[in-house]
Amino acid sequence: MSADARTDAKPSGRSSIRDPDNNRRALIAATLDTIAEIGITDTTVSKIIQRAGLSRGMIHLHFGGKNQLLAAAAKSFAEEYFTEMDKLVQQAGNDPESIVMAVVRADLGDVLMNERSTRIWHAFRGAANTNGSIALFSSTRDKRLRTTIHTAFKTIAKDYGDEDDSILARDATFGLLALLEGMWVDYLSNANEFSRDVATSIIRRFIKGLFPHHF
Repeated sequence: MSADARTDAKPSGRSSIRDPDNNRRALIAATLDTIAEIGITDTTVSKIIQRAGLSRGMIHLHFGGKNQLLAAAAKSFAEEYFTEMDKLVQQAGNDPESIVMAVVRADLGDVLMNERSTRIWHAFRGAANTNGSIALFSSTRDKRLRTTIHTAFKTIAKDYGDEDDSILARDATFGLLALLEGMWVDYLSNANEFSRDVATSIIRRFIKGLFPHHF
């Protein structure tokens, strides 16, 4: 039997066409793990199905093709991010200052920021320039995250009557997002030297510079 035939052969006992949800999850997980290990360019169908223990036809059956699988993987990765983010934001209650810092703690925490996730994030960001489906879930201006932060900052900015609160909230929102992006890049490049406490302190000082009576 050729190597390709062995790769495409359907393993017995691992999964079946009768368990589509598990198959989809297995293929998405295998895609994300492969991307984390070798990057998106070298993530081939053969490598994905070998890791997932499924046949090549399962990708076409459940997703329609590799590009659709990559888009589904990007969506799943984004959902994982917001599951953790939402948990901490909900714990913050209705206090806008607590909400902002919950976003910071979640984004810089080891559940979201780790070697696997930063590699996947970087790979999807690179692919987003030429792949609109991936870009939907890998935007540097993610609407959901931006809205959460901006709403909190706009509430805080109302306490500062000497400036237009909408401009202040806008600047704080984009500044914070840029800092968080930068921290992920720094972690990706210098994981062993990265300090989450220092990163949090830097971000807090930036925000306090805009809102001196808060944070």
